[in-house]
Amino acid sequence: MARAARNGVTIAQVATAAGVSRATVSRVMNGRSSVAADIAERVRTAAADLQYHPSNLARGLSLGRTNTVALVVPDLGNPMFQQILRGAIAAAEPFGFRFLVAETAEHAETEAEIALEARRRCDALILAAPRSPENVLRELLPQVEPVVLINRDVPGLDVPAVRVDYGAGVHSVVDHLVSLGHLDLAYAAGPRASASHALRVRALEEARERHHSLRVTTVPCGSTVDDGYRVADEVLRCGATGVVAFNDLVAFGLLARLNETGVDVPGDISIAGFDDIELAHYATPSLTTAAVPQAELGRRAWGLLHQLVLDRGSAAVDRPVPPRSRPVMPGLVVRSSTGPVPPARRLPTTSSDGAGRALTAAPGGRATWSATSDGWALTADDQPLTRYADGEAMPGVHSPRPYLHPLHSLEGVAMTQTAPTDHRHHYGVSMAVADVNGTTYWGGRTFVRGQGPTLLSNHGRQRTVAAEVVNGGATLAGEVSWTDERGREQLVERRRLTGVLLPELGAWALGWSSGLRAADSDVVIASPATSGRPGAGYGGLFWRLPFADESFVLTADADSEARAHGSRSPWIAVVRRTGDAWTTLLLVQPGEVDPWFVRVTDYVGAGPALAWDATRRIEAGKTFDVDLVAAVADRRLSAVDAADLAEFAVARVHATAR
Repeated sequence: MARAARNGVTIAQVATAAGVSRATVSRVMNGRSSVAADIAERVRTAAADLQYHPSNLARGLSLGRTNTVALVVPDLGNPMFQQILRGAIAAAEPFGFRFLVAETAEHAETEAEIALEARRRCDALILAAPRSPENVLRELLPQVEPVVLINRDVPGLDVPAVRVDYGAGVHSVVDHLVSLGHLDLAYAAGPRASASHALRVRALEEARERHHSLRVTTVPCGSTVDDGYRVADEVLRCGATGVVAFNDLVAFGLLARLNETGVDVPGDISIAGFDDIELAHYATPSLTTAAVPQAELGRRAWGLLHQLVLDRGSAAVDRPVPPRSRPVMPGLVVRSSTGPVPPARRLPTTSSDGAGRALTAAPGGRATWSATSDGWALTADDQPLTRYADGEAMPGVHSPRPYLHPLHSLEGVAMTQTAPTDHRHHYGVSMAVADVNGTTYWGGRTFVRGQGPTLLSNHGRQRTVAAEVVNGGATLAGEVSWTDERGREQLVERRRLTGVLLPELGAWALGWSSGLRAADSDVVIASPATSGRPGAGYGGLFWRLPFADESFVLTADADSEARAHGSRSPWIAVVRRTGDAWTTLLLVQPGEVDPWFVRVTDYVGAGPALAWDATRRIEAGKTFDVDLVAAVADRRLSAVDAADLAEFAVARVHATAR
């Protein structure tokens, strides 16, 4: 009797329509590769025309298999394994395979028994991150073939495996933390039976060899949120300024406990995770992590396993084991949970007027830009000065834009802050404008007359469309497109960032030049002040600084925040003390001076305001220029010193930028 599908169409009818035998139809429907391509296509067309869908049960009986695959994982509560399962299911579904899932609950001693039982019920097995010792796996794996491993290798056995390069991921996280000044790290360790934990430990040992001043303290932990919460106090006691968590779940537990105890992340300690599970983006603060394409692991595992299943069903040829896939490379995602080393943990100071360390940038040295994996870096003799990030990973509600962070003085003192708890949409140094034709490039809430700050769906985006290093490496030149919330281009910006060393003065300078050209129609720049909120004329090139033990502001004719706010002084100086160390940020407007927006009490931030108390119009096709020179000095400046440094810094930047 011809086998019938669920809709009543039989395999014989398909064979007649295609002009082939029923055996040929069966081979095509079962995915066999022994049918010529043109004939197979004819069979599939006939089946589609007749809406023939073979019975999975009947097909399984005829093939002697269940069309079911077992996936054994150590912890189903970990979203990492959930995504692996989703990837495998999506890849296997077109072939009519289903999945049975078993969990070992991190009990290595029962893993082999669970895997054997699952394999008896299915055609094949995927073992994800098995915790069993190597000797147990050597005995188990031949009994459960066909089998594919995820994140585990057993030397000497021809078992296909899909692996993540955990070492590369750890190196990227450590290098990121070191670039922020962290040399005392804690590793919140994973389960001892985890092979990926061992790979992380090896990578941390290699990192210590590459960074000779790096200290890493291992804190036994685990793999769950509860584990991270439990060890948070121990992590704090070890004195680390940065933490490499085994995975994102451990990082979440750390964040929860640190939040309860009033520890600021990243102000007091930086936290980085691993995996980039979906919730990492929504943590508070959002989590810096090494991103693993988790669903891709499941898809790759199915690809290897499917070939094994097909080969096992074919007695014609003894085919070799499919090759192991290339390691999956994690990518670093920098978010808000990591920042510069906290002030109290920086190197000790010896002077009330300086940061107390000998200058590491020798007179005559140069500041040069170079490309990095996620932007550009300005360095002097391998000493990091600042990083220019593309801002693509910023949340949409923060009005994504390129920004400078971290930015340091020559002696390593942090001079920028991103995504602080008081204003999550503040990002180091950036062109942040509150209102451009109703679109905000400032981020957060918009001030609405008669209503106050209101969260609207009006967040624009600045995207770098071109960039190159010029002037012998001193200048980063690029073009930035400003698009509104609907993706329409409003402004095209010509941007140039020039770095200059001033080692004879214990300082370095940065020139920021922007030419804002209205794209296709007139552009009106506004602010909360022009909408009815007096004194809130912010919007323009804005510089957000970290808090310090003491901060005050100087101008050419004033020495208070109240008098500096809204003034048209050619320069302002934000003077800060952390412990006994003093630093000064000097901001200079070389040309026509716009009013200064200044804060040093509620938070520390400053910049020229483009729409202080009146809107500014840029006609279509016309360009408006914004120029600022900043000097960062490792000492306390007086008003007289600030005026002299302002003149000197502007001259050096302009001479270099030509």
